[in-house]
Amino acid sequence: MIRITEIAQKQVAEVLREGDRAVDATAGNGWDTLFLARLVGPDGRVYAFDIQQAALDETAALLRKNKLLERVDLIHAGHEAMASYVKEPVAAVMFNLGYLPGGDHSIVTRPESTLRGLAAALQLLKPGGLATLVLYPGHAEGKKEKEALLEYCCGLDASTFGVVHARLLNREKPPPELLLVKKFSR
Repeated sequence: MIRITEIAQKQVAEVLREGDRAVDATAGNGWDTLFLARLVGPDGRVYAFDIQQAALDETAALLRKNKLLERVDLIHAGHEAMASYVKEPVAAVMFNLGYLPGGDHSIVTRPESTLRGLAAALQLLKPGGLATLVLYPGHAEGKKEKEALLEYCCGLDASTFGVVHARLLNREKPPPELLLVKKFSR
């Protein structure tokens, strides 16, 4: 089976190197944070954001178990506050939108804050860097978020950013979708 989250990780692995800085804009259960922490190595840094303390606690436990907690700053804030915490260029930013798996499904990412988070991420990306956004249009707020992000990405300067939209076509229920936003080297 093809998983959108695996495609996102494969794309990030193409650009993220040891010693780089990276952001997990939605820590959730910590799997993308762990993935990023492994790639940046001991001299790199990952900034992981979440609005739910339970998500950060779960992420911390996963990182501790894998002996990688020291590579990560866990930040109890929304991704729209990214620029207040990250002050250096980053090679990759990963968003896995929607709600916390196993958590309260009424707490979801919202188009307004995600658009601000993406704008901050694109400012922080170094040339050659990549932002990935896994979208979940199968619920009402996720559908609104997808539409807002597609509109925003269609308006990005084509001389600075390349944008790819990927989705699985042969699924009955609306499957997750992926946006890749690459900042071109100058």
